[in-house]
Amino acid sequence: MENVLRPVAETPDMGITLADGCRLSARVWMPADAATDPVPAIMEFLPYRKRDGTAARDALTHPWMAARGYACIRVDMRGNGDSEGLMEDEYSPQELSDAVEVIHWLAAQPWCTGTVGMMGISWGGFNALQVAALDPAPLKAIVTLCSTVDRYADDIHYKGGCLLNENLGWGATMWAYSSRPPDPALRPDWRDMWLQRLEAEPFLPALWLRHQRRDAYWRHGSVCEDFGAITAATLAVGGWGDSYKNAVPVLVGNLSAPVKGIVGPWVHKYPHFAVPEPRIGFLQEALRWWDRWLKGIANGAEDDPAYRQYLMDGVRPATWYADRPGRWLAGDGAPGPMRRLHLGQGALGDAPEPLQSLIASPQHCGLVGGEFCAIWLGPEQPGDQRADDALSARFDTAPLDRDTAITGAPRVTLTLTADRPQAQIAVRLCHVHPDGASTRITWGVLNLSHRDSHADPAPLVPGQPVTVTLDLDHIAYRVPAGHRLRLAVSSSYWPMLWPAPESAALMLSEGHLDLPVHPAPDGPGWDFPAPDAAPALQVEVLRPEHHERAVTTDLTTGLVSLRILDDFGKRRDLGHGLVSGGVAREWWDIHPDDPLSARGRTHWTMEVERDGIVTRTETHAEMWSDARQFHLTARLEAWEGQGAAARLVHARDLHETIDRDHA
Repeated sequence: MENVLRPVAETPDMGITLADGCRLSARVWMPADAATDPVPAIMEFLPYRKRDGTAARDALTHPWMAARGYACIRVDMRGNGDSEGLMEDEYSPQELSDAVEVIHWLAAQPWCTGTVGMMGISWGGFNALQVAALDPAPLKAIVTLCSTVDRYADDIHYKGGCLLNENLGWGATMWAYSSRPPDPALRPDWRDMWLQRLEAEPFLPALWLRHQRRDAYWRHGSVCEDFGAITAATLAVGGWGDSYKNAVPVLVGNLSAPVKGIVGPWVHKYPHFAVPEPRIGFLQEALRWWDRWLKGIANGAEDDPAYRQYLMDGVRPATWYADRPGRWLAGDGAPGPMRRLHLGQGALGDAPEPLQSLIASPQHCGLVGGEFCAIWLGPEQPGDQRADDALSARFDTAPLDRDTAITGAPRVTLTLTADRPQAQIAVRLCHVHPDGASTRITWGVLNLSHRDSHADPAPLVPGQPVTVTLDLDHIAYRVPAGHRLRLAVSSSYWPMLWPAPESAALMLSEGHLDLPVHPAPDGPGWDFPAPDAAPALQVEVLRPEHHERAVTTDLTTGLVSLRILDDFGKRRDLGHGLVSGGVAREWWDIHPDDPLSARGRTHWTMEVERDGIVTRTETHAEMWSDARQFHLTARLEAWEGQGAAARLVHARDLHETIDRDHA
């Protein structure tokens, strides 16, 4: 009988030796009797360290699935955690080749039935799609969460051809993450492995910045290049509070393999413990998927609605939500019928009107935009948009005569004339409450040099009108009757985007918004099972977690600064005793009148301790620009020992200058 709970055996350090001799380390949960009653394997393949980095979420997820008849294999990628080798880049050919080799290795094990699934969120969701596109024979199904189909246009690097500051922010995160040593309890040669990593660790922000166009570097791993390459059954999951929300409807609309999509109100977390609520029984949904496609159980998973999305009720703006009221919709994923609204002089209405609107935002417009990728559970969501609205061209509807449900990707078309060859626009669709409070519904940006092509950008001709079209991010959001919609257009969006080299003035002479409007939902919605999970990881908290965001203005210089502090705390794993902790700090500075004053700076501290062995890494990164070039510096320090007895065991400084390419 399927899915009767089976006792689970855990292996903390299963070695998988690749063809080139590199030993990868995997943490494995499987039924204790799998040697005599084999099971399918489910792999999660990450650089984020199974021993401490993902241990809390792994404890909730993998033992639960193993008890229901699966071998769950959490692999540390080459050069990370407890695995040997050196890391080159994200989604490198080496990474994908390693993953394919591990899949074949798993399928050949005596405790495996020969069928394999791959799952993961973020990095693990990305590489699950990319490995599926390589089509290894044993890989029959994947579950991909918070991922993308286009590495250039829908990741942390470039959006609408604009350089995202997350390119530096997340690159600096990886500079810190990959600087940590293996667990000395598992690797007797941990110090040698650590020093080799420190010497070879790539500074990824500079690598990514060398590819400002959508070139072959970005086409590699972008599964939108050939959706037909994916034959594995694909369950795609996302969250409206996350940056990676567009992949789900795109996959549902383009894969020929079996595919289903789910998008809830969540930030960048697994849906069985995500916020804001409501959470869902994600593990039950995943189990149903695995049972159908890895075990061949006829449970009707293929007959579920193609696309289940959570229609959020419009709420007041806040930088943090514990829950979002709304309801689940189930359908085929097609957008609602489009309603066209025309931009007039400050108005957004059904009929075209004459329009002459100047867009010339100060450089600090965007400070209430929140984090690009909300993940740390601090005050990361976009706040009240009135401050940014005041620095933008604004177009408001009359009060709505009925509730309006927006489901899909709004499309904006604008005719603009610029006074500079390089400029950018940010477009926000907002929900304006009767008292004037403004909630960001969705947004999009465009580097106007990329108006025709991300691969072959071209400068604007000052004084010559151009018509551009951009899609805002997918969303499902209901605006109440009596409230208004606002389209806000700005020429800067800091600190989300790196600014153009000159302040541009844009004259907007025509425009319209195509709004996907869902018919009024009626009848029962979709019901998911309640969340379930294995017991939580047991830890001793040595320093509590703490998060801060603050914006300041220097009244002498006029410099505007965003300061971010994410102290992730420090804890001891009570199962195996490893101590880990970390603190991230970011500073984003700009003068409202000077795009060349923009500067981003990060400093991370990472701590790993075990049985009297105390290690700490300090990583720094900084970026600024002039009119022609980007400038980056980085420093990595590795320390061993505690307090005054600590000694510097490695230090490295990097300096990079990279030409601006229509950026």
